[in-house]
Amino acid sequence: MVPKWPSWPKTDHWLTAGSETRIRSPRKGLKIVSRKFENHVSVVTGGSTGIGFSIARGLIAEGARRVYITGRSAHTLNEAAALLGGAAVPVVSDASSLSDLEKLKGEIEERGDMLDSVFANAGICEKNEFGNTAEADFDRTFDINVKGVFFTVQTLVPLVKDGASLVLTASICANNGMEGLSLYNASKSAVRSFARTWANELRGRKIRVNALSPGFTLTPLMKNGLNMGEAEIQALRDFTAREVPLGYMAEPAEIAAAGLFLASQDASYINGIELTVDGGLEQI
Repeated sequence: MVPKWPSWPKTDHWLTAGSETRIRSPRKGLKIVSRKFENHVSVVTGGSTGIGFSIARGLIAEGARRVYITGRSAHTLNEAAALLGGAAVPVVSDASSLSDLEKLKGEIEERGDMLDSVFANAGICEKNEFGNTAEADFDRTFDINVKGVFFTVQTLVPLVKDGASLVLTASICANNGMEGLSLYNASKSAVRSFARTWANELRGRKIRVNALSPGFTLTPLMKNGLNMGEAEIQALRDFTAREVPLGYMAEPAEIAAAGLFLASQDASYINGIELTVDGGLEQI
């Protein structure tokens, strides 16, 4: 029997108690995890919504001292920071703007912080029909998804501690030919390649670099980037119920948990990989 799409709350709940964090998952109930990011300092680009917000929330719930979250909308960032609490530092920053990235670096330096992890998560996904794609569409996708990831890491790596972790958000679309997404698919292939190359190039500093590849995930990107209406989102839910072995579309917290694993010492010997988090879709 295919599970029905549940009526989940808009956000997951992270409840801190003493030295432990209780995660209230709408699907699983309460879980207890250790504060594995105690005094951790991190940057999460695209950290105001979706997967990035859930990553920031998880870091803070597990003890992070400071998490810089970036995005292009000051209003959305400030709302996210209010939800995350005092450990969150909102920084208006466009990942494709080198001057914005330098401002982000300067903000981190002003606080005297060095980074334990960077989540290069900011990205866009737009439908681009092959044969009817404008140069501006190409430039926008590659500026944010490829140039943005490259220069985010290059700008911040002088502030990254030796032995730290970089997590790059790619996509299962890097490995398939999903129709109408040729620019997005190619851009995420580049991100996957960055993880391989940087794992090698940063070996002298023992910095681990891994790619996180989500499958179908219910995020604001569906409405804001893909311009999907409710009927289209429901059709995608129906597709995932049929085709994904686990039978449902991921919630952002489920993808974030995998990213947090890659950044943690639990993944201390994992380097250069692509961690696919898609409910088993790519395996069948």
